[in-house]
Amino acid sequence: MGIAIKLNDYLKANEVQYEVMNHTHSGNSMQTARASNVPARCLAKAVVLEDGTHTVMAVLPASRRLELRELQASSGPALRFATEAELKGLFIDCEPGAVPPVGVVYGIETIWDDSLLEQPDTYFEAGDHETLVHMKTRDFIGLMKGARHMAFSSRAGEERRPLF
Repeated sequence: MGIAIKLNDYLKANEVQYEVMNHTHSGNSMQTARASNVPARCLAKAVVLEDGTHTVMAVLPASRRLELRELQASSGPALRFATEAELKGLFIDCEPGAVPPVGVVYGIETIWDDSLLEQPDTYFEAGDHETLVHMKTRDFIGLMKGARHMAFSSRAGEERRPLF
């Protein structure tokens, strides 16, 4: 399959420099990082959330875990992980589980985690389980066109603690 049609069109329209990389088939973002020999901290993943009225895409490094409470505090307590059935209708040019983390391409509100800025390069799924897009992080963030950002993740194995 390669790069999703909508993503490809969006990248070309925004005239951003990127490269496409192929890797062996993978089932999740950590497997993708290993299969492509890319540090998991540099691989951006999309987590799609719903609240019954709208969809939100949370974008964070594959090496980190989404802290749902952080997003619920800013976007509403009804926010929950989207089901496979909900995702299927949104990403018709993508394989299930290989959603590119650029919500604007699909008309979805996007919130990106501040930890993405820690790496100079970003890699992400192109719409299937065998293709990655690689670009400079500044260009990747630029593709999200004014999307909100905040800290909403923790390193795998650690939980965010209240500040008080």
